[in-house]
Amino acid sequence: MSEFYKLKARNPSGEDILMSDYQGKTVLIVNTATKCGLTPQFEGLEHLHQEYKDKGLVVLGFPCNQFARQEPESNTSMVKSCQINHGVTFQLTEKVNVNGPQTHPVFDFLKKEKGGYLISTIKWNFTKFLLDKYGSVVKRYSPTTTPDKIKADIIALI
Repeated sequence: MSEFYKLKARNPSGEDILMSDYQGKTVLIVNTATKCGLTPQFEGLEHLHQEYKDKGLVVLGFPCNQFARQEPESNTSMVKSCQINHGVTFQLTEKVNVNGPQTHPVFDFLKKEKGGYLISTIKWNFTKFLLDKYGSVVKRYSPTTTPDKIKADIIALI
């Protein structure tokens, strides 16, 4: 069993989200922020979620305030902002750190499996990781890679 399936996160209300619930699914994980210049990607992520959720895609947004404090919202107001301003219905977690000593275990795993260009740290909001239905990290995408550019890779995995 993939190490990924042993991990968990919490939703914005503090309830556990078990990665083992996603066994057999293709998973797209993104570190998000509501006040970032890349925030319009929420719409593209939601489009992927709506188009492929019934075919086995799970989109998970991990909000993060580590980059220029672009996620200043509370967990509750962040969810409302994503729903109202971007139509987000895919699963969001509580705010997490993606770098440093308090890095969330999911991002420790992702960075270990697919390091970045030169260094493995997350460089900005909207870095994306695509996992196959076995919990293996297939690809890492830069923050500027828009969700529509990931579509073909998702189709190949679902």
